[in-house]
Parts: sequence; structure tokens; C-alpha cells
Amino acid sequence: METIELIKQSRAGDKLAREQVIKENMALVYSIVRRFSGRGYDPEDLGQIGAIGLIKAVDNFDLSYDVKFSTYAVPLITGELKRFMRDDGMVKVSRSLKENGWKIKRAAEKLACELGREATLEELSAATELGTEEIVMALEAGNEVESLHKTVYQKEGSEISLMERIPAETDESEKVLNKLLLEQLLDELTEKERELIELRYFKDKTQAQVAEALSMSQVQVSRLEKRILLSMRAKCTPVYE
Repeated sequence: METIELIKQSRAGDKLAREQVIKENMALVYSIVRRFSGRGYDPEDLGQIGAIGLIKAVDNFDLSYDVKFSTYAVPLITGELKRFMRDDGMVKVSRSLKENGWKIKRAAEKLACELGREATLEELSAATELGTEEIVMALEAGNEVESLHKTVYQKEGSEISLMERIPAETDESEKVLNKLLLEQLLDELTEKERELIELRYFKDKTQAQVAEALSMSQVQVSRLEKRILLSMRAKCTPVYE
């Protein structure tokens, strides 16, 4: 059964359909997890974190979207992993930077009242006895990391998230590289192997549907698909490390 149909059934309250669509898309989660290898985390732990993003994608995917489910799910899964790493303390702010931040904040508020405007770096430096570079470092360290899904505009029930305000060009180079790599990997496959991958991942066909189209058994499709993916992953792993 296709992913979209399973999601429709899930929305109708079918728990088994929800579990099935999550299970069938866990390969997508682990393909993203590999991009974060070598950072000191157990892949299985990251897989569980990524699964949270997948579940959110399943539950929130708008069936009226003219996009593949995987296209919608990838940013949510990636965001969940990055949020976990950030909150787990991958980026530490030293105590001295935090103390300087509070000192600068108090001085800035006081000077704003006295001057009727925002203080300059030089004025903050004089008031706090900190160098301008120290002030810049403390301010940057204290900046709050915004969630890409934070609502930045809302009117009459319509919401626009921070992600939707980011120009698509910001990750255009990565998209181009990924597309070139994918085309190269597909070109190295046999005709039947390529057709299998196209049916499974570009046309969202189930293994049963692919087996029928290629005159194979579902077991044969499953084994061949696994072998192809392992081979492709082995070839592209260095790109993400």
C-alpha cells in the first residue's frame, strides 16, 4: 500500500496504518542518521530521535501538498536530530561568557534609559570595562537558537514558519551535489536495479507492487533492494563524514 494511502487511513484512526507507514520509512531516518556519524552518538539512539521527526511528519503531513512525503519528512527528521545534539550540549557557552552577557545586558539597558537610544560598542565597553571583541563574543554566544518551525507570522488561522521564510537558495549547492551523486550512483546500476529503485523511491511503490511490475517475488525484491541500498550507501558514506 502506498505511503499517502496509509497516511489517509492513519488520519481516519487506523493505528496499524500509522505504525506501518512509520516502519516503512525508517530507512529514510537511518539514511539521514548516517550524515551525523562520527559525532560520538550511537546510531540506534539517533535513529530513535530521528523517528520522532518521522512521526511528526506522518501526523502533520498535509495531504493536499503537491510533494512526496519523503520531501516533507526529511527537514523534520534532520531538525529533530540537530535539536537533540544542540540541547545535549554539543555547543557549550562558558561561565565567563554568560557573566559578561548579563553585565552587558544590564549596562545596555541603563545606557538606553540615559541616552534615549541604543548604546554603541564603545559606550558599552567603557561602561562594562570589557573590550569590544569580548562584548561581541558574549552577545553572539547569548543569541537564542530559533526553531525552524517557530511561527513568525499568524493571521486568521494562517501560520508562516521561520523555515518557510528562509530562501531556498541557502541549500541549493547541497541539493545540486546530492543530485549529481544520486545520478552517478543510479547510472552504475543495471537496468532492473535502477527500475526497482525508481519504483520504490521515486514513485512510492510498495515491494509487492514492484515485485508485480518486475515479475519477481516480494522476497526477491526485498533482498535486491537491500543489496542495492547497501552498495549505494557504501559508495556515498565518505561524502557525509
